[in-house]
Amino acid sequence: MGNIEEYTEKNFEDIKHIDEHGNEYWEARELQQILSYKEWRYFSAVIEKAQIACSQSNNNINSNFGVNTKIVKTGVSTKAVIDYKLSRYACYLIVQNANPKYKAVALGQTYFAIQTRKMELTEEEYNKLTEDEKRLYRRKQTKDGNKILYKIAKEKGVKNFDRFTNAGYRGLYGGEDANAIAKRKNLRYREEILDNMGSAELGANIFRITQTEALLEKQKKPNEQIATNTHYRVGKTVRKAIEELGGTMPEDLPTPKKSIKELEKEEYRKIGNNQKK
Repeated sequence: MGNIEEYTEKNFEDIKHIDEHGNEYWEARELQQILSYKEWRYFSAVIEKAQIACSQSNNNINSNFGVNTKIVKTGVSTKAVIDYKLSRYACYLIVQNANPKYKAVALGQTYFAIQTRKMELTEEEYNKLTEDEKRLYRRKQTKDGNKILYKIAKEKGVKNFDRFTNAGYRGLYGGEDANAIAKRKNLRYREEILDNMGSAELGANIFRITQTEALLEKQKKPNEQIATNTHYRVGKTVRKAIEELGGTMPEDLPTPKKSIKELEKEEYRKIGNNQKK
């Protein structure tokens, strides 16, 4: 199962885009390559089937399959080709209608089946989740949030992203940087610390990420020091809010027994077994 998880992270997640409004999308022609379709005419037929399924389930086709014409090079000349900006749901429908003989399609069916379950939830739906399900949901929020945060930080002049990241952690964790947090949690070398947090700890980090995004957007001129100081200040402010509310400091929250990677492998295995029945 480790190979499946590695494959999906490397391919489907890595070709995901985030637009200026923070919305995620996939480009159809990039997805075509990942799913091993060599010719667009065959893949466009799959997209048409997915669009029909979208319509039959009373979902808006245009909001899930946005037409996105692009210019590509063909030798020494260029030409316009049709592409699509696909929502996660659109990708899910595409892989469900694609040719299952391709290994990548089978993996895509598993991946998007899991990921579609982690889309935005109402407060009532969130409260019904188990702790592990809350962790999976909030971990996705931190991944998407960090992609936007680092994009904005780069625009504001940040080049040393290790220093920038640690500034936020030091503010939130009372001086601990990423290495100190990993050491306290007894993590292996290069193991992701956000994968080893409970839902409450992830929630504090989501607040740190989103509030830093908002403040950096207001920063008028690119300045790495200002951006880094802002990240530290936000982390420290979130920490102070937790303290004033009588909450548990993030460094005092327990580290879960299973990492997010382990939880995802269990979900892949579960869905894979269900597909075999």
